[in-house]
Order: sequence, then structure tokens, then C-alpha cells
Amino acid sequence: MRIDSLHPITSARLSVIGVDATLRSAAFSLSDPAIGLVVVCNGSGEAAGVLSKSDLVRHLASSGLAEVPVATLMNRSIVSCGPGDDLHSIWQTMAARGLQNVPVLGADQKPIGVLDIRDAMKALFDQEELQEQLLANYIGGIGYQ
Repeated sequence: MRIDSLHPITSARLSVIGVDATLRSAAFSLSDPAIGLVVVCNGSGEAAGVLSKSDLVRHLASSGLAEVPVATLMNRSIVSCGPGDDLHSIWQTMAARGLQNVPVLGADQKPIGVLDIRDAMKALFDQEELQEQLLANYIGGIGYQ
């Protein structure tokens, strides 16, 4: 299964903010329960970093400064995926690194979505259930339906 099969879900989770935006702006975007990560973009719309809800909460809890630029807190080493990447492989990377969300970037490095690990797990689980049902039908003599 490819990442692009989840495009309606990943595109709905996309939240983009400019590199010069304040942490307050990021907090506003992250206040949406469906958004766990904002993709920080440079002037040409390419991903320059990411900021997670957890990173923002830790920062605000320790210093309380909300008017500083998001660039001071964003993570510049982005773990991302592309629409043609294999979902299972990306899920393994996310699980191994303890990531809840990864941006989906197009070939031009512009964000087109955000993959949430729960969405990945649900899609993989649904795929396994379908395979199990097909196998049960085949063994039961019903054939593939």
C-alpha cells in the first residue's frame, strides 16, 4: 500500500506555517485536535522544518515565550515520506523513531499532507483484515470475492 492511497486523510491533517511565524501562530494551528504537527515552510513553500504539539508544549512549559519565531524551535532534520512510498516501511520508521506524525512531501519538497501513525496503523490493519478474509474465503471454497 502506498502513502498516496491515504491522501484524503493526510491532506486534511496538513497545517503549514511560514518560517517567520511566531510560536503563538503555531499554537493556534496545533490547537485543532486533528493536527499534531505543523510543517514550517520557507518563502518558496518548501519544507524547512517541523514543529510538533509536544515540542511546543515543552517549550511553553519551560520558558513561556510565545512571541519568538517558530524557526527557533522547529526541528530542521525532517523525517518525511513521499506519496509513492510504502506505508508499511514508513510506519516501521515512525515506530522505531517514536514519531507520531511525518510530513508527506512532493517531489518539489513542498508539503502535501501529514501522515499520523494512527492512520497508518488503521490502514495497515484494514489491509490485513481484507487479506485474512480473502484467505478464509479461498480455504472455505468460496473463492476470491
